[in-house]
Amino acid sequence: MDVLSSANYFLHSLLFYRLARYLPASTARGGALWRRIRYWTCRPLFADCGQNVNVERGAFFERGAISIGSNSGIGINAAVGRGTQIGSNVMMGPEVLIFTRNHCTSRVDVPMIQQGYRPVAPVSIGDDVWIGARVIILPGVTVGSGSVLGAGAVISRSVPPGAVVVGNPGRVVRYREGSSHVAQNTNHK
Repeated sequence: MDVLSSANYFLHSLLFYRLARYLPASTARGGALWRRIRYWTCRPLFADCGQNVNVERGAFFERGAISIGSNSGIGINAAVGRGTQIGSNVMMGPEVLIFTRNHCTSRVDVPMIQQGYRPVAPVSIGDDVWIGARVIILPGVTVGSGSVLGAGAVISRSVPPGAVVVGNPGRVVRYREGSSHVAQNTNHK
């Protein structure tokens, strides 16, 4: 990253995290203006950013190669880990957590707090996905296009395209009409 692009990143990061992040939600009065301001401040912070992206009030995303497709959004108070790829037309509810790394815990002779972190395991979210409120997506998961993740679900394994997933741990309860999966196949591993 050259000096100019570093300065641009720093400026937009400062504007987003000190100002735009705290503007009212896009559903509040004047919401179209708040949405445009957040889009303008966030666009340079992403590795790739489509058109008509909505980054909501209170959203947090780590620095490092996050991409988001056109017509997608990051929900109110959501947190997105580095390396996450979000497709186009993705709806994200409030307080969604997308983790891309975890603590090391294998050694019992060293306190876990001193063991550091595992390497980043990016999360990939396909196109046309609906992620309900307070969904937690764990490191390394791929969410197939056309999927629905029900509110409060904990997604610890990859999700096939067109699946409707609920619960903790997340489990496929059915497939959306027109998906390529057979409705009776609900034992996805």
